[in-house]
Amino acid sequence: MAVAHKSAISVGLLYIPVGLYKTTRDISVSFNQLCKDTHERVKYKKICPSCNTEVTGDGIVKGYEYEKDKYVTFTEDDLEKIKNKKDKTIHILHFAKLTDVDQIYYEKNYYVVPEPGAEKACELLKQAMLTQKKVAIAKTVIGTTENLIVLYPTKDGIIAKTLFYQAEIQTVPVSTTKPTIEKAELDMAKTMIDTMTSVFDPSLYHDEYQEKLRTAIETKIAGKEIVSADTRRPDNVIDLMEAMKKTVEMSQRGTA
Repeated sequence: MAVAHKSAISVGLLYIPVGLYKTTRDISVSFNQLCKDTHERVKYKKICPSCNTEVTGDGIVKGYEYEKDKYVTFTEDDLEKIKNKKDKTIHILHFAKLTDVDQIYYEKNYYVVPEPGAEKACELLKQAMLTQKKVAIAKTVIGTTENLIVLYPTKDGIIAKTLFYQAEIQTVPVSTTKPTIEKAELDMAKTMIDTMTSVFDPSLYHDEYQEKLRTAIETKIAGKEIVSADTRRPDNVIDLMEAMKKTVEMSQRGTA
């Protein structure tokens, strides 16, 4: 697995060289874009309008438009020059309780893997945070973006969770009123939850739609037509309490 970002955890005088590795991989079916008539793959080229020629990666630089059609350009070397020592490390700002961080702020996860020689320092930090039930709030620059990060300890290591900034979080688009809930309704809802509660085992779940999509691809390859799935929805309105009671009964029978 290729390293996504090389850096070092920095807290006070403690310096732990680490690499960040992606925690997930894409397993979805990929489609290409084809011409409707010829079924040839559509190609995209980067063309300079003045030169009227295709521009390759070596001939492209980053540019910021400060006025209409006026740009200042930056090379990768220029961008590296403006990074200070803190930017180049995962600089821990402070520690906090995990519950202090609202789930809506989480963006991506990375495995934090210590470089050779830094294993003990990384393990020490992990065990200390686990014992204290704390996470580390840190910052680092990845590419041209300064990321806010939570260093989250687990029994197997440390996970770096990048966060959205407050300014990036949008408010709830529709304000809703809080209806009155009767005690009997709440009790039934609790019963429904209790009857459907079990230990979370991630190995039990998989992308069922991807399986159907791959089956559809095989069907097309075989020259057969795809049969529509049943997409009907119940059009009758069921009483809330009745719906929960039936859900409990189905769960007890193992059919929920």
